[in-house]
Amino acid sequence: MPKNLNNIKGLGRYKIINNVMQVRAKSASIGYNSTIRKEGMAMAKNDTTSTELAHTQRASEAAAKAFELDPHLINLLWEEPFFSHILRQITKVRSESIPTAGVLAKDGDIKMWYNPRFVAALPSKHIKGLLKHECYHLVFEHTTTRRHEPHLVWNYATDLAINSLIPEEELPEGGLVPGKEFKALSEADKIAMGPDRVKQFETVSAKIASFPKEKSAEWYFAELMADDEVQEALTNPAPAPGQPGDGEGEGQPGDGQPGQPGQGQPAPGLPGTMDSHDGWDELSDEDRELIKGKVKQAVEDAVKKCDQSGQWGSVGASGQSMIRELISKEIPWQSVLKKFCGMTRRANRASNVRRIHRKYPGVHPGFQKGYTSSIAVYIDQSGSVSDEDLSLLFGELKQLAKKTKFTIFNFDTEVDESSEREWGRNRAPGMERTRYGGTDFRAATVHANKNRHRFDGYLILTDGECCDPGPSILKRGWVITPDRKLYFEASKRDFLIQMKGKKAA
Repeated sequence: MPKNLNNIKGLGRYKIINNVMQVRAKSASIGYNSTIRKEGMAMAKNDTTSTELAHTQRASEAAAKAFELDPHLINLLWEEPFFSHILRQITKVRSESIPTAGVLAKDGDIKMWYNPRFVAALPSKHIKGLLKHECYHLVFEHTTTRRHEPHLVWNYATDLAINSLIPEEELPEGGLVPGKEFKALSEADKIAMGPDRVKQFETVSAKIASFPKEKSAEWYFAELMADDEVQEALTNPAPAPGQPGDGEGEGQPGDGQPGQPGQGQPAPGLPGTMDSHDGWDELSDEDRELIKGKVKQAVEDAVKKCDQSGQWGSVGASGQSMIRELISKEIPWQSVLKKFCGMTRRANRASNVRRIHRKYPGVHPGFQKGYTSSIAVYIDQSGSVSDEDLSLLFGELKQLAKKTKFTIFNFDTEVDESSEREWGRNRAPGMERTRYGGTDFRAATVHANKNRHRFDGYLILTDGECCDPGPSILKRGWVITPDRKLYFEASKRDFLIQMKGKKAA
């Protein structure tokens, strides 16, 4: 917690109660516009569905009235700078016309509606997860991309993509998480749902439990649609005992009858999405492009600020890579590589008579700083790292070698020290292979840390197919070859550089 909170622009009154900082934000000065208003909107009514989240709790009227979102936004400012910057661009609307929460672009503005009776019933960590969830919907353009048909399956797919990037402990109970089964049904639930709907519940649960994390919404949508039983369970659920209806999946929000879910949520019994997705596809083409531009600019600004400060909060290396890919026209992998080399650069101070000494002008010479860096590059010798991949990386290092000294090593299960060669301003190393064994990232990590007196950081060129070597003392960058992926979640301090393209000219 910063010692001098009074110097932070935008913070109003604060007090310490039981060692917890409570803050009342000046909304206008930091962009947190928690406006209380009733608006006619195309989002769901209170009775849209009984299953937005499993066992959704509601706060009392008094608790809802006393609830303030601003302290949670302030906490996000300290802990999650990326999401905080995105949320500052969004108008917050407090309203009971929506059952949970949701983001929607409307009238050229980006708004987040939230029901205080829903949010006030959540613990702080779940409110944090909910805010991240809404940000990710904007970042990944779910609100501005035309929804796929059927809508309900697309809603599932977007939540699966987003929730795989959020720590599970921050997700409200009942959220859709790849690789995790639904909460088991009680006997009372099974009796109320009937055997056919229970079977559908178990089918969808098993399918989602089989999914890997960190895939795109389009990937999850395709997988759900490829399974006829899952598609039937979501779009045409079996009626519960004593309930008529053949179950249509295209009803309007709030119009669903027993056995006939609305387009936004599934039939009772199946978990729903953790927020409202209604109104996403009602934008005109002009508004859609306008909002896309606003969101993209906000994401670009957030990425730049987080890079400058070196603070991304809980957004891991793989999440950063996915976000960078969305703005890849502005931030290609080559620029990320250049950023890594720049952040490892050190300053060497030397006296210079042409510089004026600040304290003793005319008496002592001044100082000037020269910026240099020395980076080790470890080349994975496995067969899946091709000569074309080496050429692609070396083509970029050639440009950076004007200000950075690179020392190249080959490695497999150990580092081949005899392969060491330097790449300076006028010296280009060869790309010869000296090893043909397996791969162990620990070899490169241990070698670099032992030689930290020589290097300011190191890069590992690899296909990513090995286990996590653990944290590194030196700054580490993973350069992943095209069409490959790192097999584990990289450390938050690491740079993840996903290569794209063909052999460099």
